[in-house]
Amino acid sequence: MRRYAMSREGAKGFINSVCACTVSDLVLMFPVGLLYFLTEDMLSGGVNGGRILFYIIGIIVSLLLIYITQFWQYNATFFSTYKESGVRRIALAETLRKLPLSFFGKKDLSDLTTTILNDCTVIEHTFSHQAAQYYGSIISTIIIALSLFVFDWRMALASVWVLPVSLLAVRLSKRTQNVFNKRKNDTRVRLEDGVQEAIEALRDLKSNNAENEYIEGLDNVIKDYEKKSIAAELGVAAFIVPSQMFLKFGIATTALVGSALLLGGQITVITFFMFLLVVSRLYEPMAGTLINLGALNAAQVNIDRTNDMNEIKKQEGKQEFKPDNFDIQFENVGFEYNDDETVLSDVSFTAKQGEVTALIGPSGGGKTTVSRLAARFWDATTGKIFFGGEDISDIDPEALLNYYSIVFQDVTLFNNTIMENIRIGKKDATDEEVMNAAMLANCNEFISRLPDGYDTVIGENGAKLSGGERQRISIARAFLKDAPVILLDEATASLDAENETLIQQSLSRLIKNKTVLIIAHRMRTVQAANQIIVLKDGKVAESGKPEDLLQQNGEFAKMVRLQQQSSGWTVA
Repeated sequence: MRRYAMSREGAKGFINSVCACTVSDLVLMFPVGLLYFLTEDMLSGGVNGGRILFYIIGIIVSLLLIYITQFWQYNATFFSTYKESGVRRIALAETLRKLPLSFFGKKDLSDLTTTILNDCTVIEHTFSHQAAQYYGSIISTIIIALSLFVFDWRMALASVWVLPVSLLAVRLSKRTQNVFNKRKNDTRVRLEDGVQEAIEALRDLKSNNAENEYIEGLDNVIKDYEKKSIAAELGVAAFIVPSQMFLKFGIATTALVGSALLLGGQITVITFFMFLLVVSRLYEPMAGTLINLGALNAAQVNIDRTNDMNEIKKQEGKQEFKPDNFDIQFENVGFEYNDDETVLSDVSFTAKQGEVTALIGPSGGGKTTVSRLAARFWDATTGKIFFGGEDISDIDPEALLNYYSIVFQDVTLFNNTIMENIRIGKKDATDEEVMNAAMLANCNEFISRLPDGYDTVIGENGAKLSGGERQRISIARAFLKDAPVILLDEATASLDAENETLIQQSLSRLIKNKTVLIIAHRMRTVQAANQIIVLKDGKVAESGKPEDLLQQNGEFAKMVRLQQQSSGWTVA
């Protein structure tokens, strides 16, 4: 199953389709048999009335069997393949859903898109058009070849010796084909990444007059992809075309050996004729079989990429989880994105239920990483993180996130109505519940101005809304979810004074009597916090109440002074 990235049911369907292809190929030999008997009758003195009826019935039966087996083959091959393709895509989606976010930080998103779309499509096409047909042809050819040996081993050997040689030549080319196809796929990912980046960064490219330079670089990638694609096709053709030509030698050896045996009186004319008929039927499909084998070889890179994705370690844990309290405790936590990139080291603190714990410090100090670890978006490299007294590494991430509401600085909205964008916080919420959450988040003020109110479609990622409006929708989601733990990541960092005031009013209502972990750069945002954790270079530099840290005149006091100085800055 792993060899072809199949599920158990998919493997059963594949075996069924191979059987169907095998039987279908064998049934196609029935007309050859009828032609053999007809030739024998003609050489023996003609065809009488009884034999004519035999041939008429034989033709009808052959046509009926061909129709039945072709129908079976079509259904078994295509329907099972498309069903398995759906299972494969869902399995990949489930895998992605259970992966830690650290994986997405390391993995190129274009590469992921290629795996889900292109790799699955290649595998689907290979198994609907080539794989079952290839194995069916091999099995049917072996059966036919063994039958030929029953008639005359010398003629059979002269007829079939080219088959294993041709197949072996294409099979041995697999490693070479994989090299070409891997280069092609890698370039394809670079191309898709470049196109996506160009679309996302178009505004910045235009503002810096850098479009031509960027497009020139992208054009070079396109040309490189074209070269790699041609090389991959030539790499396949370099083995398949000579192998197909080599099959023709079988006709020559069959004719030469048959002629010699016929002249020596060792075989009859009808036997000689039968072998010529069979090889004419045998080699043509085998030429297609070599193409199918080449396609199977080429798809191996896509299959390996899909298998690699499915085998990545997933985040799992117990589904049933009811904590005794909502404290979040970090105990000597360390985290590394890569083996040589330490982000956190020996971080310890407790965010208590009903209190506000603020994470502050210079950029790159590890604040966002701490909040992500608390929600198990990532798993700690060392140390333990406890929620309600239980190690979160033993809890399924989705079960854990039932207790969390998160408001990010960068809000993600969907091309849907405002009502449905807020309802993401609680999928079974009534319209009244959604509207109440929107009111608590101060959304009514701008929703009332929209042409369709709550039914207004806001465009891709909320393109029709301002930054403050988008942020308030995110807060409305958190109100709707009403989770006991709130994570706030720079929720007001990039807003104007009016929007910041509105959102801070909303947040004040949201965090009441909850466990709150807040990330902020503005010191006035955290003045009322119960506890401040100052993170610097991935370590806890200071911790305590705001007034106590001010008296210590350390990092926190320094940051407060710097912001007070910058607040008086004016344009000269």
